[in-house]
Amino acid sequence: MSEENTVTPQRKIGSGFGRDSTAADVIAGIDLTGKTAIVTGGYSGLGLETVRALASAGAAVVVPARRPEHARDVLAAAGLTPATTGGVSVAELEVAELDLADQDSVKEFAAGFLAGPAPGTVPGAAPGAGRSLEILINNAAIMASPERRVGPGWESQFATNHLGHFALTNLLWPALAAAQGARVVALSSTGHKLSAIRFDDINFDAGYDKWRAYGQAKTANALFAVQLDALGRNFGVRAFAVHPGGIMTELQRHLPREEMIAAGWMDEHGKLDPRFKTPAQGAATSVWAATSPALEGMGGVYCEDCDIAEATVPGSPEARVRGVDVHAVDREAATRLWQVSAEMTGINAFPG
Repeated sequence: MSEENTVTPQRKIGSGFGRDSTAADVIAGIDLTGKTAIVTGGYSGLGLETVRALASAGAAVVVPARRPEHARDVLAAAGLTPATTGGVSVAELEVAELDLADQDSVKEFAAGFLAGPAPGTVPGAAPGAGRSLEILINNAAIMASPERRVGPGWESQFATNHLGHFALTNLLWPALAAAQGARVVALSSTGHKLSAIRFDDINFDAGYDKWRAYGQAKTANALFAVQLDALGRNFGVRAFAVHPGGIMTELQRHLPREEMIAAGWMDEHGKLDPRFKTPAQGAATSVWAATSPALEGMGGVYCEDCDIAEATVPGSPEARVRGVDVHAVDREAATRLWQVSAEMTGINAFPG
């Protein structure tokens, strides 16, 4: 098969949805009964709305959480009642422990998922019986955080936002391949415009900049989707990167109010810039990328506002806030990043 027939162009497809569409809008009429989804960070902000939408369509949803009891409380308060025993509840919602900054925790979560019974199986079913994963949404992230080192000295934003999800996806590969049509969604953002991958100093050992570190991590998320799609498409696994839009959530917890005012995100009274989306609108592009029939046979692209994004027009008035920069969809950079990530984590579902 020629490359021309496998690489999806970075062009809008006229999805029928847009900036103001909600997760409920894009999933209307879609039946996910019998399918399983994992949503990291699925108990906060747009992650919570993503879980709500997928569950409403009948999917069994697993929510990994660094603080499982807190996640259960939040989900319950939102009207979603997860299982409390490690199995899948009647509502097909499960919470399991996962710290993306801790590679041992990632391995433990993935092993537990792969060993568990398929959602909907009767109690006492054989471990791993029919366990497949149709949707993986790598949603969790930290942003512009103070300098912190995790693992063997990795910069925390790159380690959490990218390396944690890289390891998770590779470890879950058997379940993704078994689904025969799985989709993986990587949450990027316009933050990718702040930095390409700094292959010569990926951990900012020569001096930390919180925004460039965040930018690199978001570029990594986009490139991850490019390479995973290239590696996985022959197995029926397609991957997409998503910019959800600006949403005020816990993601901003490291930012002083004064900095957000100076950036124009809000005024001195706390009123948000009109460009900001609601969490339900912010979740829409992730849900669309994970479920839309319009994307059948496509993948490896960066999406925004419930459509495939156009390439950034350098120098245009919206160059900073719309479109995807070339360094975030560069296939050579994507291949190199995959190799570097595999070396750093020691995990790779596609060796050789």
